[in-house]
Amino acid sequence: MARLYKYPVSRPRRLRRISLIRDLVSQTRISTEGLIQPIFVYEGLSSPRIPIESMPDQYRYSVDGAVSFVGELLDAGIRAALVFGVPSDKDPMGKKAYSSDGPAQMAVRSIKKEYGDSVVVATDVCLCSYTDHGHCGVVIKGGGGYVVDNDETIKLLGRIAVSHAEAGADIVAPSAMMDGQVGAIRDALDSEGYSDVAIMSYSAKYASSLYGPFRVAASSKPLFGDRRGYQMDPRNLWEAVKEVEMDLAEGADIVMVKPGLWYLDVVRTIKESFPEVPLAVYSVSGEYLMIKAAASSGYLSEDEAILESLIAMRRAGADIIITYSALKASKILSRVSRR
Repeated sequence: MARLYKYPVSRPRRLRRISLIRDLVSQTRISTEGLIQPIFVYEGLSSPRIPIESMPDQYRYSVDGAVSFVGELLDAGIRAALVFGVPSDKDPMGKKAYSSDGPAQMAVRSIKKEYGDSVVVATDVCLCSYTDHGHCGVVIKGGGGYVVDNDETIKLLGRIAVSHAEAGADIVAPSAMMDGQVGAIRDALDSEGYSDVAIMSYSAKYASSLYGPFRVAASSKPLFGDRRGYQMDPRNLWEAVKEVEMDLAEGADIVMVKPGLWYLDVVRTIKESFPEVPLAVYSVSGEYLMIKAAASSGYLSEDEAILESLIAMRRAGADIIITYSALKASKILSRVSRR
């Protein structure tokens, strides 16, 4: 149907005159219910929290510190957290990743004991923070060097997921980008009686340049090589659709695109291809740091940039946004709602 919008009959500025009218007709809305705050839990940390040098205003937490931080999130209206564990000792197989007394497991247990179903606890399921080589799986010799053994790795990912479920995780989030990881985890969870635990898969996780600050925070920089052999090529779009389709066939409940702002075309394509599936976007550490650095120079408003970036991801099709700015965003949204 032809649209005959023409000045002076049509005056779009009528709906832009005052903030209350702009809010009333806004087509994209942000709320705290759709935000997830990542939390780094360090084993053996003597203080409740210590700053992360690569990410201003972000912290490494002890188990008790993580529990307190979740309370702060809940007070601000943030109802979901994504827990990353970082052990004090690492080994080639990342054994602490699936230990009942691992940092992630202990944090989940304590958080759920304190807050119960008041908070949704998701856990990152990977090996990179736990292995001494920093790769996301079991490393073997092959191809003239070292490679990650896909099929041995997904067995361990299943064990990790079960250990997180036993601790009380509501959602497990496999991020290793191994073929078949979702199916292996779904089978492991179901066989151990955890069929109600959801899987939020890092389905389209790209080999991005934006992960550097995270790798400092999670102590997960590869000792050799890189992760391009298993993370997606940034040049590929339709491969992301294939990855999502495979994960859904294996039992994923939520799919994810990572990173966020540089991959909004991927977000839009995934949402249009699978409109019925909850779609998460991970706004990664490099995105966080770019806004922080630009704001610290005085060239832009941090609050406005955070809000605009969240709007961009929601507008592209994200239902859920994982962001280091979740707590700050809740305060920004609160101020906006009161203006």
